[in-house]
Amino acid sequence: MTSRERVQKAIRHEVTDRVPLDLGSTPVTGIAASTYARLREALGLRRRPVKVVEPFQMLAEVEPEVMEKMGVDTVGLELPTTIFGFRNENWKPWRLFDGTDVLVSEHFQISETEEGDLLLYPQGDPKATPCARMPKGGYYFDMLNRQENGDERHLDPEDFAEQFGLYTDEDLKYLQQTADKLYRSTDFSIVGCFWQGGFGDIAQLPGPGLKHPRGIRDPQQWLMAHVTHPEYIRGIFEIQARAALENLKLYRDAVGDRIDVIVMSGTDFGTQCGLFVSPEIYRKLYKPFQKMLNDWVHTHTPWKTFYHSCGAITALLDDFTEIGVDILNPVQCSAKGMDPRLLKERYGDKIVFWGGGVDTQKTLPFGSPEDVVREVKERTRILGSGGGFVFNTIHNIQHGVPVENLLAMFNTFRE
Repeated sequence: MTSRERVQKAIRHEVTDRVPLDLGSTPVTGIAASTYARLREALGLRRRPVKVVEPFQMLAEVEPEVMEKMGVDTVGLELPTTIFGFRNENWKPWRLFDGTDVLVSEHFQISETEEGDLLLYPQGDPKATPCARMPKGGYYFDMLNRQENGDERHLDPEDFAEQFGLYTDEDLKYLQQTADKLYRSTDFSIVGCFWQGGFGDIAQLPGPGLKHPRGIRDPQQWLMAHVTHPEYIRGIFEIQARAALENLKLYRDAVGDRIDVIVMSGTDFGTQCGLFVSPEIYRKLYKPFQKMLNDWVHTHTPWKTFYHSCGAITALLDDFTEIGVDILNPVQCSAKGMDPRLLKERYGDKIVFWGGGVDTQKTLPFGSPEDVVREVKERTRILGSGGGFVFNTIHNIQHGVPVENLLAMFNTFRE
């Protein structure tokens, strides 16, 4: 099978010649830049700076030569605009705290505090208030709360309207041309990184790409507002849903049937032990809007909908199947109740598991190569039985993972 055929069959819950592999098609199935640099060297590839295409999590661009060596089956279709509101273009050299040489966008503008922390600016504008901080010696940027007018006596859902704009002609031209190029020049399965169905996505909540975010932007206040101001939350979701529905139509016209998967949401509903919000609140505030967008996709396209949610979310999986979630990621088997056997038994004929291949919190960074081999074999056997599985780690491969463990994972998967 070609990679495209392999993924298409897997997401239809059909048996394939081997389990498909994803590495880097989305910002939740990628690899940290410093770890990727070491992987390249271990593969015998020429040493050179790594492109950081996702500066929030400092994720690397996975290059064709690495994809070929690894046997990757997927490629992402994503606009070159980052979560911080600037474009990836005109690359310049930079160095991570651990000494890894990388390339970042010319709009990647930072300053350093007296403590040695790094501050990043929205839209690459150093005159704006910083939107994110990387602690000295750290690996990622943490979003900063820049809430300007979160007075609960004067809440207006329209404060969020700026965050949910429509695609520009330039955006659509880029999507059309890139989708056509990937479809014609490769046999990869194309994953459309849409994301606009991510209602309440905590990464987007602070408005990292805006210079003056308004409304409730503090994560704690936001979660409490689900109980104290549910109409405010619903009003924001209504604005987002209208924009997302219009953008889905534009997206469909631009990329047509060239993509197989559309990534709808990155909203995390689970912690390690349970849900952020109750099932009742999810059903009142989130479920109707997710169903609206999924219904449109399934009515007008052949695409499969991809939903990312970390944590212990078994209490919502019946709801996910009801609204038409086709693919679940990252399949956090280490969270409470997320046993892979149980998931496969109950939902294996309804939900495609995209992830779950190995634990990135403990096994991959801190286990032995033998631990990695055992877990990869077990997860592939359980989740890959009968199709409906795309191998990926549980979320991104993190900084500091021993290269021996990485090679053990990929070699075991190939075998």
